[in-house]
Amino acid sequence: MRLPRSGAGWTIAVFGVLALLMGAVGLLWPEALLRMLGFEVPAQRAAGDHTGTFLMASSMASFNMGVYYLLATATEWRAFYRFTVFFRLVTFTVFSIAVLADIAPGRFFGVAAWEGAGAVATAVGLWWDARRSSTAEPSVPAEAAPATDAVH
Repeated sequence: MRLPRSGAGWTIAVFGVLALLMGAVGLLWPEALLRMLGFEVPAQRAAGDHTGTFLMASSMASFNMGVYYLLATATEWRAFYRFTVFFRLVTFTVFSIAVLADIAPGRFFGVAAWEGAGAVATAVGLWWDARRSSTAEPSVPAEAAPATDAVH
């Protein structure tokens, strides 16, 4: 895989790698992921407790999302970058409300903060990339450039 070619691409790549890794952790060692997020890990689950099933589905989604983000980075899919800014801010809002409403433990706010910071970093990267490209000298197309062996 090639390295990102823009500031925004780097933010997407970092998120993609981490989403892929955290998804893998959740699939291979779900208890560790639950502990990192601040959730209790009881020795035994009650009948009808589908935490493991939900965690497996969420971890698989995270793993897949990591792959999607890395694919977007490899292809420099800037429309995807812009799309993620909005929806990561939505995720930040929903997860923050979950913590404030005592639906999720306080440590879960770290996930919300990560989403919000990632959205802001990508937005700044997009702005920086646009600013950098607008101040760069326009390149002369090859067909418009004079040939070096042209007779004058």
